[in-house]
Amino acid sequence: MSPAFDLAAFGLLLVGAVATVVAAFSVTLAVARATGRHSVVDVTWGLGFVAVAVVAYVISGVLGVGDAGVRTVVLALVAVWGLRLAIYIGWRNHGKGEDPRYAAMLGDDHAPGAVTSTVLRRVYLPQAGVMLVVSLPVLAAMVRASTVLPVVIAGVVLWLVGFVFESVGDAQLMAFKADPDNRGKILDTGLWRYTRHPNYFGDACVWWGIFVVAAGHPVALVTVVGPLLMTYLLVSVTGKELTEKSMSQRPGYDEYVRRTSGFLPLPPGSRPARAT
Repeated sequence: MSPAFDLAAFGLLLVGAVATVVAAFSVTLAVARATGRHSVVDVTWGLGFVAVAVVAYVISGVLGVGDAGVRTVVLALVAVWGLRLAIYIGWRNHGKGEDPRYAAMLGDDHAPGAVTSTVLRRVYLPQAGVMLVVSLPVLAAMVRASTVLPVVIAGVVLWLVGFVFESVGDAQLMAFKADPDNRGKILDTGLWRYTRHPNYFGDACVWWGIFVVAAGHPVALVTVVGPLLMTYLLVSVTGKELTEKSMSQRPGYDEYVRRTSGFLPLPPGSRPARAT
């Protein structure tokens, strides 16, 4: 009988994940040099997770470990999330120059597409490291031999909630920005009426859902570091925090903050006084 959690197989999947991430970001560096835009790394963010899931699925299949149903479910969850995100970001950025975030980060004197220690240190290496950590529940799910169906269903439901919030939130924001009359205004309708960041909230739920599917063994529980890191980044570093700094000077934004939850969806006006 195979173990409930094959630690040796998990180690092999981790090696495969490292190789996949290195390859993905190496290709991205080459594309960035050719196009003169390091913002192409944002497309890699979604595709990289898909690549890791595919490699883990193939390796675990060759090794004959894990539950076939769980492996397939997790592959599907990651693929649907990652492909949608990559297509959305690729379409949104098509025909545009360098992302202002990267331009500001790298400095005005940075040659477009140039690969320097600053680029590697501040853009590529951090994203590669985060991708590996966040992918840990995916790897754990691929080597789980036992399955608790209600737990798997709960994880899929949580993922679905997150996917709806993220995809619908992005669609509403895209439609809002497409109207020239909305330039400089604040989107406070649809899902954006209940949380200032439905897309980031959804992203966090997606990865907590994948973790729940993977959970079920004490070793697998250690991979909770993945969704914890993703949530921390979305709330305090690259997501909510960075976005709100860029929007804080817009007319009406302070009022929007006072009546709208910063992350968790809540009825308008019910945001706790100290919440952000």
